[in-house]
Parts: sequence; C-alpha cells; structure tokens
Amino acid sequence: MNVQALSSVSAPPAGKRVLYVTDLAYEARGRRYCDEDIYLSTRLREHFDIGLCHPLDASHLMDSFDAVLVRNSGPAIHYRQEHDAFRALAEARKVPVLSELSGKADMAGKQYLVDLFADGYPVIPTVDRPADVARLPESVEYVVKPKFGADSVGLRFVRDAELADLDDDDSLVQPRIMFEYEVSFYFIGHTFEYALYAPDPSRRWALEHYEPTHADLTFARTFIDWNDIDHGIQRVDACRTSTGDLLLVELEDLNPYLSLDRVAAATRDVFVAALAASITSLIGSRSRRN
Repeated sequence: MNVQALSSVSAPPAGKRVLYVTDLAYEARGRRYCDEDIYLSTRLREHFDIGLCHPLDASHLMDSFDAVLVRNSGPAIHYRQEHDAFRALAEARKVPVLSELSGKADMAGKQYLVDLFADGYPVIPTVDRPADVARLPESVEYVVKPKFGADSVGLRFVRDAELADLDDDDSLVQPRIMFEYEVSFYFIGHTFEYALYAPDPSRRWALEHYEPTHADLTFARTFIDWNDIDHGIQRVDACRTSTGDLLLVELEDLNPYLSLDRVAAATRDVFVAALAASITSLIGSRSRRN
C-alpha cells in the first residue's frame, strides 16, 4: 500500500474542476457502482470542484473542466461510437483524462491478451482466430468473449467441436481454466495501493483482503510496467492455478471497479489522497505543456 500518499500529497490548484464520468444507474452483477461513485466523488470534493456526468455527456461537457476522471461508466461496448468520439475529441483538444488514453489494455479492447500470450507473458492462453485454436491447451470447454466486451457481456462457453464453426474477428478464445481463486491488484500510476481476492471461485465479488508476496507484486508490476501509464487507475486481475502460478485474466485500465467497500478505512484514505495527487499532477502536466 502507498503509505506515503497521505503525508506527501500536495495541495491541488485552487478551484480546479474535475468531470467525474459515471453511470449511476448501471446495474452490475455483485456490485453497486453508484455507491462507490457517490463515496469517491464526495471524498474528491475535498480537493476539487466535482461535476458528475453520464458517459454519453462527457464529450460536450469536458471543455468546462480541467480534467476528466472516468470511473464506473459501464461497458463501452454499449456505446462504442460515442466512446470513440469522446477519446478522439479529448486527444485532439489535449484534455487531461485519467486514466490516460495511451493505455494499451482494456481501454483499447482485449487484443492485448492475444499479443501478450504470443509474446510469452503469463496470461491465460488466448487466440482470436479459429486457425490458432491448436495453440491453446486442450480443455473440456472454451471461453469465447468479444474483444470489446466487459462485465461478462457476450461471454459464452463452447465445446471443442464447436470451435471450428467460429468465424468472428471480434472475439477471443481461451481454455476454461479451473483455478484456486482470483486476485486483483490495484494501482495508481505505477504505485501499488492494495490487493483483494475472492477465495470462493463461484463468488467473484465476495472479496477479502489479500497480502501479496514479493512474487505476486513482481507479477502484477510486469503488466503495469508494460502498460506504462503515469496517471491512472489500473486493476490487474489474475487467477491462481492449481500449480500455484498466477495468470493474467485482464488488465483493466479504463474504468476498473475498486471495491472500496471491501478495504479498511485507512486504506481508503490513502487511496483517495493518492488519486487526488495523481489528478493534480495530471492537471499540472497539462499546464506545463501549455
């Protein structure tokens, strides 16, 4: 955990405005997006002037703010065209967005899982062409998911015989791996904040505190360093296999749910302070460029 954040956070520029992007009405399985965003946006009011908006309104509101913080905005697959327009406009106008739009992981789709697997990274084996299925370990079932999906949208399980019929350039194929548990590592920029795990594989969001080992953090930092985001929230999701290894499930760098209700109050305080410092630094970097 970033224990220095509370004491080292610098005072934010007076009167700086942050547009907090969230879909408060989105119903996520096992989570309450609205509760987390009400809490976090309220805490950030201690540092900034905060305006909340739906993701579909971000494009025409962001010019009135000093930075945009994308939080629990729901799967972008539901509003792909509008999301792409927001990204293009923010980049053209050099609007600071956290997480930074240079992210190479989930914010750009899940092609990175295919590429990382091909490059030998410790990820769940992933391909995106029927011709490459032979590169996957044999499995009783396989997982097929859209490249631009999230929150299990469009996910389905298929048998080996069905793989030959797949003809979808926008889908991924993975073996269905039986694992001991899932664990998530939460970062702001390159700094580790906390970790949580689901000891019961059937209850993904029944999370508990997890104390990572040095090897665990080395694993997580491999993907944080690969993504190379200085300003942003990232969640490294992994599964522990029966052999004790960790495999990357996904690197969420667009709008990761933080499960702040599952961490201690002191950890939340440190996280909020670190996030405020990151936003302040991002706003400052834009001022220096201008």
